[in-house]
Amino acid sequence: FLVLIVCNRSIFPYVFTGPQLNAQLEGWLSQVQSTKRPARAIIAPHAGYTYCGSCAAHAYKQVDPNITRKIFILGPSHHVPLSRCALSSVDIYRTPLYDLRIDQKIYGELWKTGMFERMSLQTDEDEHSIEMHLPYTAKAMESHKDEFTIIPVLVGALSEAKEQEFGKLFSKYLADPSNLFVVSSDFCHWGQRFRYSYYDESQGEIYRSIEHLDKMGMNIIEQLDPVSFSNYLKKYHNTICGRHPIGVLLNAINELQKNGMNMSFSFLNYAQSSQCRNWQDSSVSYAAGALMVH
Repeated sequence: FLVLIVCNRSIFPYVFTGPQLNAQLEGWLSQVQSTKRPARAIIAPHAGYTYCGSCAAHAYKQVDPNITRKIFILGPSHHVPLSRCALSSVDIYRTPLYDLRIDQKIYGELWKTGMFERMSLQTDEDEHSIEMHLPYTAKAMESHKDEFTIIPVLVGALSEAKEQEFGKLFSKYLADPSNLFVVSSDFCHWGQRFRYSYYDESQGEIYRSIEHLDKMGMNIIEQLDPVSFSNYLKKYHNTICGRHPIGVLLNAINELQKNGMNMSFSFLNYAQSSQCRNWQDSSVSYAAGALMVH
């Protein structure tokens, strides 16, 4: 077995022990309602928990551990250029709460398609977009901790055609009520350090303009329209780092809707790391939402 030890480094403000992390996750989850349960998919952020832990709780509260048996975690690649998607080369992700087992049977099915690469151990260790979802996944599933597996997928800078292809591939898994998709994304990264400073003065303060821009994108995601989402990104270039995982999810949903499946997506929370008021400021936005099948 190859084991990757995760969630023990500088993206946390300090190293958490299992009980500390558990208490913090419990605190955030206890303040949130489960109004969209059971979720078939969630979108949630991947920043340090100090910034986005309370936002992410709104998504994870919609997970039903009684029916969920396989969890697909789709995270964007931040460090390596990747034009396809990649699978982990380890068997277990070790979190401060408990170990999460990678589903080698599903990995085998995905690998057989020829559409995937293997990520190196170094890439796996460096990438936080999947890592930050592991403790929350473990917490949400703790009542059935020996009864589920995870399928981590690193998503590259896919073309629209590739997003469609991967959406089609994942749609058969999304159709299964015992599967959950976790889509990892932050929203607008604003400021000089992100080389992005879109500002619509009619919205008032800069942070209001950022919120308006993000919510435009969130409304399009709620409409479940992959083409409109692509057009929105081309028009505004909003720095949504998980745009490709979101694109894959929207295409998978699209595929199932063609076959008559009725679904709806709702965002449940929106937050910003800080409120930008001048050009020297910077912020990252976070949003949490859930997909339900009716």
